[in-house]
Amino acid sequence: MWTRNITSRKGGLRWRPASSRVLARFFALSTLTAGWVLARTPALESPQAAAGFGVAVESATATRDAAQVLAEGGSAVDAAIVAALVAGVTAPTSSGIGGGGFAVIWDAASKKSTVLDFREVGPRGLVGEPFERRPLAPNEMGNLVGVPGEVSGLYEMHRRYGKLPWSKLVKKAAKRAHGGFNVEPHLGRMLGYAQTKLSATPGFSAIYFPRGKAALVGARLTHPALGRTLDKIAAEGAPAFYSGAVAEDLVQAAQAQGSSLSLEDLRDYKPKERQALHVSYEGYEVYTMPLPSAGGLMMAEVLQLLPADTLRDLGYGTPAYQHLLAEAMRGAIADRMRYLGDPDFQKVDVDWLLSAPRMDKRRDKISLERTHALPRFGLEEKGTQAIVTKDRAGNVVSLTTTINHLFGAKIYALASGVTLNNELDDFTAKSDVEPFGMQESPNRPRAGARPVSSMTPTIVVKEGAPVLALGGSGGTAIATNATQTLLSALVFNHHPRKVVSDPRIYIPTQGAHIAVEKSASAAHIKDLERRGEIVTEMRFNGTAIQMLRFDGERVEGAADPRKHGLAITGR
Repeated sequence: MWTRNITSRKGGLRWRPASSRVLARFFALSTLTAGWVLARTPALESPQAAAGFGVAVESATATRDAAQVLAEGGSAVDAAIVAALVAGVTAPTSSGIGGGGFAVIWDAASKKSTVLDFREVGPRGLVGEPFERRPLAPNEMGNLVGVPGEVSGLYEMHRRYGKLPWSKLVKKAAKRAHGGFNVEPHLGRMLGYAQTKLSATPGFSAIYFPRGKAALVGARLTHPALGRTLDKIAAEGAPAFYSGAVAEDLVQAAQAQGSSLSLEDLRDYKPKERQALHVSYEGYEVYTMPLPSAGGLMMAEVLQLLPADTLRDLGYGTPAYQHLLAEAMRGAIADRMRYLGDPDFQKVDVDWLLSAPRMDKRRDKISLERTHALPRFGLEEKGTQAIVTKDRAGNVVSLTTTINHLFGAKIYALASGVTLNNELDDFTAKSDVEPFGMQESPNRPRAGARPVSSMTPTIVVKEGAPVLALGGSGGTAIATNATQTLLSALVFNHHPRKVVSDPRIYIPTQGAHIAVEKSASAAHIKDLERRGEIVTEMRFNGTAIQMLRFDGERVEGAADPRKHGLAITGR
């Protein structure tokens, strides 16, 4: 069963003799290369009170609106709903009601976690042939549209944990669409980047490209069609999206571009409750996303493989530290390709994947002197919006929502104002698994299936109370970013501002490459290359991590500067 708890022993999991010798040999070298090794810091403390509240979102406008909900006495779920819906208006490159997502929720009263999966699913008429000849022409992009799950998921979250009226929450997003919103830096940059493709699409051109040019940062925009749809959802609930005029508009727009999406697909969509993947690590209880997320499994494998003492000895951010993380992450990426799929369609033995004997064997293969290459394969997730919230009662939400690529499938439903996702592009083609000696992928296109995702919403608990919540955006970089930032917070006790701002590495899904940010020095890159890494520079870094940390009554938050987000905390 894939909900197995994983526990590391005091002092971390032991390295086998061969690997221990390699590590010991390079501890001193890695210290010299970096110039310093961070001293150990006290662990995060379990809060004794829960009076503080906080919210961190990539859209500053969404953060402010969600913080207002918390100040008015709303629950963490209320705030997450507002943040998601408002971000769908103000940060539409990454998310919106035409997409889906995951949420990990901590209920303070019961001291239990709940996971809601409202990921998009393949329509019942889906066929696999188009997925084998991607990239598709614009008039075929409808094949990549999954049945949207966001509205249904948020509605179910509110039914279970909402405190303020549903209509009041949704109207906050509708007000932004009707009354106007200012173009934030990330949206402005993306509009300029994608002007050629988007400005030729009716709907997008009218809203985001006034007078034929991309709206600049600070420009005031409105989205009346989307506002009217949100008005209906506020008044009638999720059924207003999944039936009637809105549903008919979505189906018409998708089918015009080759989709098999039907009214029956929308009518029958339901979110799924799942059990969090629970990992015990160095005195913390980490609750993260299970399948169909591959991100949670990557995080679990890395925690299983790399004890805190080893990471501290290597030194935070040193080339040796980054190389060790890269090797652990490559193993998780290979497991994703070989084994992972929608658990409702594909039997996945996560217990075995995370078993101690298997991780011991993998640890034996890891060396500070060499790098393992991956067979080439494509994982092309791009978008997403990460949201973390906490209310005064101690309830916490980490929610990630997405429409996948920049403006999803770039299909705009004119009457409803909804941008449709291209989430089914996350299904894996046969050609991508052939290097692994496989004839078909466990993540192959199937009607009714949810494609595997990298989204990794995570909540960390100590002594029965949450101490940390994080979530990320950036497609396949989400899992690697979430894992790196979790270790920065738990192992090195860094403040959230440092955690989300520090340079990170990304592991491309091919070869022995490692991508570093522009700030990496020549000496740092040379050291990585000496270990067998093929070092490249991140050409475009549109990834982000949002984090809240809880220490007694105080809540500390940070939003990643890479996407100009905002964190607000208070009491």
